[in-house]
Amino acid sequence: MDEAGSMGIVMVIQIALIVLFIASGWKIFEKAGQPGWAFIIPIYSYIVLLKIVGKPWWWLLLVMFIPIVNIVIAIWTINLLAKSFGKSEGFTVGLVLLGIVFFPMLAFGDAQYQGPAAADAAQNYPEYAE
Repeated sequence: MDEAGSMGIVMVIQIALIVLFIASGWKIFEKAGQPGWAFIIPIYSYIVLLKIVGKPWWWLLLVMFIPIVNIVIAIWTINLLAKSFGKSEGFTVGLVLLGIVFFPMLAFGDAQYQGPAAADAAQNYPEYAE
């Protein structure tokens, strides 16, 4: 096979994975009662994700501006997302290490949104516990 054909196949696979990721994120947001289109807006999507898991918007600043802390906060947020859908820490490991499989499982599987996972969300941030 020539180089152009190989590049075409790789491009089709990449586009398919991007579409799968966007569809998964869209569906996860909709399951949580948020607009699906919010997933495709870069910074706003993380604000909505923080609302879904029950954490304040300023966590976005930690993710954007503090090295090393951003990795911890991102993984913590993914853990809270899994818990918000009734999944365990083992599922969190799957989301972090093999997201291309576990995010579609969360989106298109039987997982139901159970409200913000952050234990203090209802008490400290009542606007997130709707």
